[in-house]
Amino acid sequence: MVETGAMEFNPAREVKTPRLVRTTGKTPALDVEQMRQLFESIGSEKLIDLRDRALIGVMAYTFARVSAACRLTAADYIDLGRSTFVRLKEKGGVERDIPCHPMLTGYLDAWIQAASITGSQPLFQTFTGPSHEMLSGRAMTRDEALQMVKRRLKQAKLPELFCCHSFRATGITTFLENGGQLETAQRIAGHADSRTTKGYDRRATRLELSEIVRVSY
Repeated sequence: MVETGAMEFNPAREVKTPRLVRTTGKTPALDVEQMRQLFESIGSEKLIDLRDRALIGVMAYTFARVSAACRLTAADYIDLGRSTFVRLKEKGGVERDIPCHPMLTGYLDAWIQAASITGSQPLFQTFTGPSHEMLSGRAMTRDEALQMVKRRLKQAKLPELFCCHSFRATGITTFLENGGQLETAQRIAGHADSRTTKGYDRRATRLELSEIVRVSY
């Protein structure tokens, strides 16, 4: 209308649209009971069970991105005798050594021993063969890891809206709930800015839920 001369100026030009500000991210996090339920639903008799438990454990206990977890090789799991750690290869060629929680050490030891994975072999491999019980030698992709997580969530009767990234939010939130420092969580997660780490903190959401139940009719 301005171009045709019907109006002298565009009145909408000076109007500023409101900004949408999120103080927390969108990724949902599991609570402690849900994590226990998930781990307890995974057996330990089959190779695939040991693999899935170990992979979920890496994401939950080290706050690792799924892509970094899938890139791990057997050599990236380092046993120092009294302690163990995993060497995560992040985007941009960055390597980070993260100490393993005792539970994660147990999960990884059981998987590696049963699968006989060594050296530069992918730590988390796909399965092949008629009954899908033979290791293929090929590393899982992030999409295959997501399919595995969805299958395990369904088996554990947990909401399937959770994803691989949920374990990153779960680990950070649980760490902070138990007295961990934000700066330490930032280093473990490999974030350049603590505000990014804070975006994974779901403590406020959990507090709001515990308070909202006070509204009783």
